[in-house]
Amino acid sequence: MRGWLIVVPWLNVSAMALFPFILLRSSAMRKDEVLLNHERIHLRQQIELLVLPFYMFYLLNYLVNLARYRNHHQAYMGISFEREAYKMEVDLAYLNRRKFCNWLIFF
Repeated sequence: MRGWLIVVPWLNVSAMALFPFILLRSSAMRKDEVLLNHERIHLRQQIELLVLPFYMFYLLNYLVNLARYRNHHQAYMGISFEREAYKMEVDLAYLNRRKFCNWLIFF
């Protein structure tokens, strides 16, 4: 899944994966392969969980982390989906060999 790239200038983050789209803050980000790989990892995670459950589990994981750390950044970085995406984003071949629901090992 490559995702359809859409530029959204008012986006408060660099990029965001909302199946089946990858929203980008600027068109220059279309060339950032590491960023796109990070978001494509999220698209694969969303497909594995049939999209809606992904968002529910993502939010639940964030809220549990927020209660634990009382810090937005730590809570966000502790989300298992983000841990996988950040760890593997520089490996541009990762999605070709990624195991099903591999985000579970980052939980």
